[in-house]
Order: sequence, then C-alpha cells, then structure tokens
Amino acid sequence: MPYSEEKANRVIKFIEQLKLTKGKWAGKPFKLLPWEIDLIKKAFGTVRKDGTRQYRTVYVEIPKKSGKSEIAAAIALYMLLADGESNAEVYVAACDRQQASIIFNTSVNFVEGNQTLSNVTKTVMSTKRIVYPRTGSFYQVLSSDVKSKSGLNVSCVILDEIWTYPNADLARMLTTGSGDAREEPLFIYLTTAGDKLRGYGWEMHQKAKDILNGKRIDDTFLPIIYGLDEGDDWEDEKNWYKANPSLGHTIKIERVREHFQQAKQDPAEEALFKQLRLNMWLKQNIKWMPVETWEKCSIPVEPEKLKGRICYGGLDLSSSTDITAFVLVFPPTEEDDKYYVLPYLWIPEDNMDLRVRRDHVPYDIWEREGHIETTEGNVIHYGFIEKFIEDLGTRFNIQEIAFDRWGAVQMVQNLEGAGFTVVPFGQGFKDMSPPTRELMKLALEKRIAHGGHPVLSWMMDNIHIRTDPAGNIKPDKAKSSEKIDGAVAMIMALDRAIRNDGNHGGKSVYDERGVLVF
Repeated sequence: MPYSEEKANRVIKFIEQLKLTKGKWAGKPFKLLPWEIDLIKKAFGTVRKDGTRQYRTVYVEIPKKSGKSEIAAAIALYMLLADGESNAEVYVAACDRQQASIIFNTSVNFVEGNQTLSNVTKTVMSTKRIVYPRTGSFYQVLSSDVKSKSGLNVSCVILDEIWTYPNADLARMLTTGSGDAREEPLFIYLTTAGDKLRGYGWEMHQKAKDILNGKRIDDTFLPIIYGLDEGDDWEDEKNWYKANPSLGHTIKIERVREHFQQAKQDPAEEALFKQLRLNMWLKQNIKWMPVETWEKCSIPVEPEKLKGRICYGGLDLSSSTDITAFVLVFPPTEEDDKYYVLPYLWIPEDNMDLRVRRDHVPYDIWEREGHIETTEGNVIHYGFIEKFIEDLGTRFNIQEIAFDRWGAVQMVQNLEGAGFTVVPFGQGFKDMSPPTRELMKLALEKRIAHGGHPVLSWMMDNIHIRTDPAGNIKPDKAKSSEKIDGAVAMIMALDRAIRNDGNHGGKSVYDERGVLVF
C-alpha cells in the first residue's frame, strides 16, 4: 500500500506540541512512544492512490495504563483542528458518559495547556463539547442513549472500552452510514480485553484476529492487538513486556510485580491481572473467594463475649420473597486484631420447603440448626426484622447500619425512629470495590473471624466478581448463580467498620494507606 511520510508526520508533530497533564509528566511535551508512533504511521500514513487514508476503522486492543486515553484525546483534537475537514463532527463514546468523559477531559486539559489551541477553541463543559468556530467544527461526548444518534455526520468517532458495551447498538449507530458524506471518516476502537467470550467487544476482537491471521480480508480495517497468545506463560515477566508496549514508561514494572503477587493468592485478582495487565480475554467467570482461604477464617465467634462491643451493620433486604440479610462486623481492639462477623438471615416460612426442592439448598437443615430464621407467611415480615435489630441494639453497640437503597425506605425510617444511625450504601463499583478488596486481604491474613457459619460460607463460595475498565470490582448478583445476600451485607458492614475503626485512632485504614488498587 502507498505510504505518505508527510501525512503521518503532520499528526505526530501536532500531538507532540501538546503538553501532558498528569503525575510526573505534567507540563512536559507529549513524546510519543514507539507503539504510538507505529499506530499513527499506519492509521494516517497508509493511503490510497488518490492520497486519502486507507483505513476507515482502526482497532487497538491494549492493556490498561498504556496511555490510550492520552493518545485518543490527542487524535480527537487533531481530527477537530488539523485534519482539514470543514464542519467536522468528532465524537467520543463509551458504554456510559462517565467513561467517555475520561478521553474528553484529557482533551480539555491538552487545550488548556496550549495557548494557541485555547485561543481558537471554545470549551463548554456543561455539554462536554469543544467548538472550533473557524471551520464550524465540534468535538462532543455522547451518552449511551442510542436513540439520539441518528442523523450524525461523523468525521471521527472514538469508541472506548467496547468490551463493556451491552450490545452493538451504540457502535453500529455511530459507524454504519454515519460517515458516508465524508471523504475520510475515521472510526477508532480502543479497548482492553473483556471478561467474556461473547458480545460486541468479542466479535470485534475476533474480526481483528482473523484479519491479522489472514483468515479475513478487509483493506479498510487496521487491527492492532497487544496481549498474550494462547500458550504464553502469564507468570513469565518477559511476556509482560510483550503485552504491554508502555511497560517501563507509563507503567512501572514494580506495580505490575505487586499486582502479580496479589494475583497468585486471589483468583479474582488473577483474572484481573490477565485481563487488564496482559490483555487476555477471560474464558469463564472466576469464583472469587477460594474455599480454603475462607475456611481458615473459621475462628470461633462467641456473641456473649461481644456484648457491648462497638460494631457496624450491613442490611441487604433483597426482595420480599427472597433472603434478607443483616450482618454485624466488630472491628479490632488493642488486644485482638480480628474482625468478628455475626450474620443473621431470614426467608419466608411458607415457601421454605419449595425452595429446598427447587434450589436443592438445605434451608430446612440450616433453619433447624439455627443458622437461618424464617418469618411468618410467604413474604419477608419486615416488622419482625426491625424488632429483631432493635433487640440486637440492646446487646451490641451498633454505631451505624449501612443499607442498600433499593426497597429499604420504610424500614430505614423505622430504624432511624428507633435511634439507629442508618447510612445509604451504593451497590456500584465506587462503594463496593474498596471493602471487597479489603475483605480478601483480611481473609488471606486470617483476620476475619466468621465461626464457620455454613450459610455465610455457602454464599461466599457463590460469589463471582464483576469488573469495570478501571479494574474496580464488586460482587455480581447476576453472575452468581446462587444467593450472596449475606456476603454483600457483610461487605457493607465491613466498609463502615474500616472507615470508623477505633483501632486506628479514629482514622480509616483507607486514609492511612489508601484503597487497594492494582
């Protein structure tokens, strides 16, 4: 294929006049790494006989922290300001607006750090738009509402982290026919590997692999994939460099080594390490807590000895016909560094036998042994549970109760009326990731004491983890085929215990050493 050094160098020169804005690189020129130069040369320097770009679609699959947000933000600005397109329409899209805003905000930082670009553009943060009045062009963040995308006249669109897309609707709306009025439309896919071998992200990965392997021909599609191949040893440090072209530059090898040590002890972290660090697509859902790790924490818990002790509660109401869980977590003292766990679980009495037959779960045995309780009728009796919690408050010093906002309004009001401090607790990655990671750390250190409670242990074994593009984790009720309500309630209570841990002089462990992030 013909190659234009001039066209490639024009893009490189534009990008390298920008200044970086994060960490130790803040204020320094954007010096492109070899893999980024290779990307620019192939995407912009490969041309047709008439001089227009050969590739309409550029697919880049690369591990996290490689600098893909920065290179994407710079390309978006080039396509807005310097590609020579009148009335250009440049878009950045992702599964959600927050993810798409990462690239856009980086572009804004580039503009603010360059006086010339600041003078010729207008940024409207409220609508996430940069306007270039001279050519009537704009650069816009798109939400995931695909219904509003028809009629776009795209000159460039960057689709970020497509492994998270629930379906192909957004991408196809933006790429199918939307650039037909343009001479050189450019569709750029930037993603890490996904956590399932299905969906739109996997389809695009397969297409890219087929083109690279010569199984498929598409002269308009440029595939670039960094990652380990089948059979590569994921524990071999040399292979980490193969998967990470930015390792040693934007990624410190020490951080990868730290994550690797965590991955060897924690199946969920191993999955994250392979997916986000080595760009390996995960073949199956990974169970999170190893049974043997949890069993080693079967340290006796004696409620009588915990009377009067400070503790924190987690309340997961679930639905009126399902399991409701209330779990108390007692933080360490000066004499004992363990977190003690007391779970309380309820199911409706009238449908217990049906559950046993249908789910093949021994609820009846657990009920006889006192590990789970029933409430009268065929739905959960919330009034009974409220009274139960009030009684617990006379025995234990319950500082706070964290609750899932869903369906808990009336009970929360009643508990507040009974004198409890009740704290809403989101079920998203932001709230769930820190205590979930902390629970694994404490379990590995044998600093969780759960007394071998069989229902809680069953629920812990049921947990599958969901991840986001940043590597945050949370228990996934959708992936977890069996119940995990008690485990979720425990994680919420643990979070409150850690954030208010009296053993740290009133400071949270998160404040002292930060949230565990790999």
